[in-house]
Amino acid sequence: MKIMSKKMQLNLKKLKTLRRRRRKKTNGIKKSIGFSFGEQDQIDLISYSGLSEEATYLQIGDRFVRTLFISGYPYVASVGWLNILINFSHDIDISYHIEQVDPLLALPKLNRKITELESTKRTMLKAGKVIGSEITDPLESAIELKDKIQRGQEKLFQVSIYMTLMADSLTELDKTTKILETVMSSRLFYTKVAVFQQLEGLQSILPRGDNQLAQKRNLDSSSAALTFPFVSSELVQESGILYGINKSNNSLVIVDRFSLNNANSIIFAQSGSGKSYTAKVEILRQLMQQTKVIVIDPEREYKQLASSVKGTYIRLSSTSKEKINPFDFSIKTFNGNNSLAEHIQDLTEIISLMVGSLSDEERAVVDKALIQTYKQFGYSTRKRKYDDNLNFPILSDFYKELKKIKQKDLCNRLERFTTGSLGTVLNAQTNVELKNRLVVFDLKDLDESLRQIMMLVVANFVHAQVKLNPQKRILVIDEGWMLLQHEESARFISALVRRARKHYLGVTLISQQANDFLHQEYGRAIASQSALRILMRQDTTTIKNVAQEFNLSEYEQHFLLTCERGEALIIADQNHVALKIIASEKEHPLLTTDPREIYR
Repeated sequence: MKIMSKKMQLNLKKLKTLRRRRRKKTNGIKKSIGFSFGEQDQIDLISYSGLSEEATYLQIGDRFVRTLFISGYPYVASVGWLNILINFSHDIDISYHIEQVDPLLALPKLNRKITELESTKRTMLKAGKVIGSEITDPLESAIELKDKIQRGQEKLFQVSIYMTLMADSLTELDKTTKILETVMSSRLFYTKVAVFQQLEGLQSILPRGDNQLAQKRNLDSSSAALTFPFVSSELVQESGILYGINKSNNSLVIVDRFSLNNANSIIFAQSGSGKSYTAKVEILRQLMQQTKVIVIDPEREYKQLASSVKGTYIRLSSTSKEKINPFDFSIKTFNGNNSLAEHIQDLTEIISLMVGSLSDEERAVVDKALIQTYKQFGYSTRKRKYDDNLNFPILSDFYKELKKIKQKDLCNRLERFTTGSLGTVLNAQTNVELKNRLVVFDLKDLDESLRQIMMLVVANFVHAQVKLNPQKRILVIDEGWMLLQHEESARFISALVRRARKHYLGVTLISQQANDFLHQEYGRAIASQSALRILMRQDTTTIKNVAQEFNLSEYEQHFLLTCERGEALIIADQNHVALKIIASEKEHPLLTTDPREIYR
């Protein structure tokens, strides 16, 4: 049997009277102008067909509605303690009522509560009973709150939080209610259905500020403040690219890295978590935005992508025809600065890595020899412009200069790169260009000790070309942990990341060794200079450092320890969002390197 309250009967009576009046008026208009509005008038179009009130729900037309309220709160409030409610992925309306309590009324009530708790405590002590936290915790909180109110540090508020669920059927409504109660109880929030008060609950949820349900809870200003802002964890920028699907509310995660403080990015993940796949998803979509991309690939994971988009694929090895001259630099002026002086500093780091580190004295010798070598070819650190027809020196020219100044030890350490077994790798003029929209440098055929040197040489060459012609570019360095194995390469790449923004360049470093980055000064500098951070699955040996460096919550730490392949936590400036990296059916074949998919 359906029970209707007097208030609802009165509302329905008024509605019927209004419809009758509107119908008479409409019929008069129809007769006067000879025009038909149809069977339903305007009031019928905007009103519901009927309303039925049950003990635990309302039926409004074909929709079932239920209002719940929060009756119990956790003892300790933390930042974002109501995010689970804001990100609840069902049809839900949330109403939040807050009223300030006059301190003159609050203090006597607090004093009475403190007296009651202390009296209970004394009685239990006399009886020889153990005083539990159910007495001590409220007593300490009440005393602390009283002191803060008296000092003006805190204020007291009465807070009401109501939730109205809507569904197409009663079964679906009951199911959604159960899900909401389970989710809320997992965070120690206790909810109740407004039994026999559903109509009052509906009135309280409407945006009128009318708290008819009046289910209030006292909160201090600090706890109340932690419920704001009422914003879900969304990350959408109109000019960006799609990175994936938000795990919290299934919205799209769209980021424009060039609109952040800088365009640099890092990707940390365990092996097999999908870090290179994520990088390739981003590369493919950046290419659609007319961004040029250069990739340093030590493991030959980007060959298929380069072939698919008709990019330039450069295979660097001791037998390949493609060469990069470390002494090659931008001979044109950039912002009025002499690029040779800056290039010599970078080249010193590369030579230091080649010869196994340099002492301070040897650095001075190398600097002097480099200046003299370039001088023989018509270059000077004091000139600002050069003839475009000038040639660059090569490594053997520098080697000859060292011999002239009788640096036998340095010559012996450098000899394998000039006349030795590696003389064909770096001792030649550059014959590659970066004109294509995607350029991939494949270093897999190089010995592992030589890959690190070549990564620096390629990065330095890219930096020189970027300064020559600044435009929207991304440099992707896979297996970036290699560059942190020696101080010279770590210092070089840290400086490159810091300077990239000036030349419209974004550097992406990918590594499965998060601890290698975060345990080292230059690695932490690189992380701090990267506005976009993509963190994928971590293990227990790395999560502590990752959480400390990026200020992760307990939930985020747990997510990174348990997330599946392709899931990530993306941090863009101050935004933290958990997402699932997803490629379309047409993108996936261009990106995957899974042998089970390639060779089936």
